[in-house]
Amino acid sequence: MARDALPEYAHRNSPRKFTQPQLFACLALKAFHKTDYRGIVAILTDSPTFGEAIGMSEVPHFTTLQKAERRLLHSAAASALLDASISHGIQAGCMKRRASLSAVDGTGFESRHISAYFVKRQKRCKTRYRTLTYTRFPKAGIVCDCESHMVLAVVAGRGPGPDIKHFKKALSGAARRVRIDTVLADAGYDSEASHVFARQELGIRSIIPAKIGRPTSKRPSGHWRSVMATRLDKSKYGQRWQIETVNSMIKRLLGSALRARGYWQQCREITLRALTLNVMIVWRQIGGFLQSTLKWL
Repeated sequence: MARDALPEYAHRNSPRKFTQPQLFACLALKAFHKTDYRGIVAILTDSPTFGEAIGMSEVPHFTTLQKAERRLLHSAAASALLDASISHGIQAGCMKRRASLSAVDGTGFESRHISAYFVKRQKRCKTRYRTLTYTRFPKAGIVCDCESHMVLAVVAGRGPGPDIKHFKKALSGAARRVRIDTVLADAGYDSEASHVFARQELGIRSIIPAKIGRPTSKRPSGHWRSVMATRLDKSKYGQRWQIETVNSMIKRLLGSALRARGYWQQCREITLRALTLNVMIVWRQIGGFLQSTLKWL
């Protein structure tokens, strides 16, 4: 995947000890093992077969991986890597070139490894100044294919804030990678502008319940919001929970707490976890095919 998306070396005068695809493979392995730079270096040292599998003759220094993450996960390179992951997912049979149903939602991450029980106990304390409740946290807007759970687009940012802010950027990025027939979103994306952007500019049918604002018996303003209030396709909208499954997969398999502390470092770490999830889905598909072939033989 990284060979298709990245040049072999960052510069013509680079030391050429490690290729960029090799360094990205190490970063994906770091996310998979839920460890830091020093931890993945220790794993590569103790398990030389990992390095041999990707053609590395020696283990990189942890600062090499840190600089590689800053270089390989900026917006242009991360977009190319996500394109390549979708392409490999289509080739492996995980998903189709045309996504009949996709869903978009925002999800928050923890910025520190703090026990949830400890935070709950601190809230009960009235004699001490409470500093453990989060006022700002890392957040991402994710678009997924409902059938395969592949991540089609990820927009990292910071919350709290309305989900609708990342709707256009996330949906346009997903529509550039695959053809989407219908996009599902919850009431946090409810607006006439969202429907107009999806339907008229991208040619995607949008299903968003018109529930934002105060409860009223009047029909909502706007043509498409009025259509949603009267003719919402509940059978298709019931599949919106697939994006909740994707959010849960990222947090359960790769962790809900980020190790990075800076804003841009956190954005890159969120992007890396989305890419790693796609790699895991594709590998699961390939592994299942190999197992079935071996049984047949």
